[in-house]
Amino acid sequence: MAPSYDIERLLATSSRRPRLVAGVDEVGRGAWAGPVTVCAVVTDLSPPPERLTDSKQLSAARREALVPEIEAWAAGIGYGEASAAEIDELGMTEALRRAARRALEALPERPGAVILDGKHDYIGAPWPVRCEVKGDQASISVAAASVLAKVRRDAYMAGLGLEAYGFGENAGYPSPVHQQALADLGPTPHHRMTWSYLDDLPRWRHLKRHRHPSEGQMTLL
Repeated sequence: MAPSYDIERLLATSSRRPRLVAGVDEVGRGAWAGPVTVCAVVTDLSPPPERLTDSKQLSAARREALVPEIEAWAAGIGYGEASAAEIDELGMTEALRRAARRALEALPERPGAVILDGKHDYIGAPWPVRCEVKGDQASISVAAASVLAKVRRDAYMAGLGLEAYGFGENAGYPSPVHQQALADLGPTPHHRMTWSYLDDLPRWRHLKRHRHPSEGQMTLL
């Protein structure tokens, strides 16, 4: 099923005055290294670029080709990130919240409603949020956000130049190459140091950071 504007139109007209609606998606939540990246996209409900859908259903080449098309078509685009250090300090939920708010605040105009991919509202007040499971397959603006966030974060991870860890291919997610490099070389400054993968690395286990419960709960939602 191709994404549509059904949710955008519903939210835009569900109050007395028409509301600007932003689609929001993230990438990097389950990675062992690198930031979590959030993108917010607002459109004027015009026809989207061809074959726009959830980024996971597109090849890397197609995602990259879509970026200039989305940038030319979208009415507004905002990005927000939370670094590995922030994720370690704050926990994933709070890091996602901060990244999402940064993305929304980077839009040229404040949206009156947000469509958030997934079932958990990690953004919170004062943003009026509608959570949508598989929102990147249902909503055009969320699909656009998913593509832009994925391409942006992939490019950042590849640009780190850490070939031994395979970031150009795995973007910081676990892979055989990544796991072997961790075992041999240990974590880099880009790795999340509160995560349980360190428990399986005898040489580097002592580097694991244990966050105090008051700093928030680390969760993959």
